Amino acid sequence: MTRKNDVANTEKRILQVCVRLFLEKGYHKAATGQILKDAKVSCSSFQNLFTSKEGVLLELVKFMYENQFGVAGSITGSELPPVYVYATETAIQLTLTELNENLRDIYIEAYTRESTLDYIQTETAKKLKEIFGSYQPKLTERDFYQLEFGTAGLMRGYMANPCTEDFTLEQKLSTFLTLALRCCKVPEDEIEKVLSYIAGLDIRKLAQSVMEELFEKLAMRYEFSLEGLIT
Repeated sequence: MTRKNDVANTEKRILQVCVRLFLEKGYHKAATGQILKDAKVSCSSFQNLFTSKEGVLLELVKFMYENQFGVAGSITGSELPPVYVYATETAIQLTLTELNENLRDIYIEAYTRESTLDYIQTETAKKLKEIFGSYQPKLTERDFYQLEFGTAGLMRGYMANPCTEDFTLEQKLSTFLTLALRCCKVPEDEIEKVLSYIAGLDIRKLAQSVMEELFEKLAMRYEFSLEGLIT
């Protein structure tokens, strides 16, 4: 029992330190040496539990993924079709990367690393089947998984390129959503309605609120202070 408790406590310390450092510095700048020092663990203990930083990133991605769609659903409400939830969630996700460069780094890595990308694609395929199955009734969940290869690539590409004066956030969201919804065979007239809905949202304010809520949930889950993380 003592051995199990020791392992659980070590895992908890690693997660606390990693999540905070990821949010403070971004994935790349959170050095493994600093993680080991702050968590007071040996390299072998860290590797036995998580193998590498990617293992911790997967835990963080799972937590954030599980919470994002719920937040988007609370914004759109139950009266709107599911496609609006998808559009709102992805618009918020893209906007988060414009509000916080460390989140951009985390998201880009999540859409790059093999284990995290596979998790995102597998879970998103389930959502795509639920949301877009009526538009393409012959497609199976496996088909949507393969379709997600393309939409995940789109998401990463748009996240990795910051907005500029010539490519505003509004343009980024409209362009991405148009491409993604067309991939899922949403009719053009419905796409226009969805784009109009997203354009009517104060997406920056919503994304800021979502970021604060996610940070608070992460702080509660991994028991660390939010001081300095939310501006």
